[in-house]
Amino acid sequence: MTIHVHNITFDCADARPLADFWAGLLGWNVFYDDDPEVLVAPTFPQQGIGLLFIPVPEGKTAKNRVHLDFSPDGATRDETVERAVAAGATIVGDHRKDDGSGWVTLADPEGNEFCIERGEQERPRETRAIRIG
Repeated sequence: MTIHVHNITFDCADARPLADFWAGLLGWNVFYDDDPEVLVAPTFPQQGIGLLFIPVPEGKTAKNRVHLDFSPDGATRDETVERAVAAGATIVGDHRKDDGSGWVTLADPEGNEFCIERGEQERPRETRAIRIG
């Protein structure tokens, strides 16, 4: 018996602006109705994984115990980092190395951390299958 990931849920202060940030970064769609929750997904909500934003009264108080790692398609890591910062993200840690490897840790407008690593086209051919930053 198996299970699948339906949504990754973010507690947040203001769901719609945070969902708009993530939708813009990922190129996904925003789905909402009269409920306070907002869903960001690549296609119709029930057809794959989504990011679900749920308003909560308390703010973020500690480092994320889980975060998302992204690998860009059609852009470089550095271009994607620049786009995320322009959209409202902040750089938390820059782990890029002189040889082009590494990743960048960012925080979204509410402080949720995520990483952007190199895209497949930026990786040396011998490391593409193992997907190390």
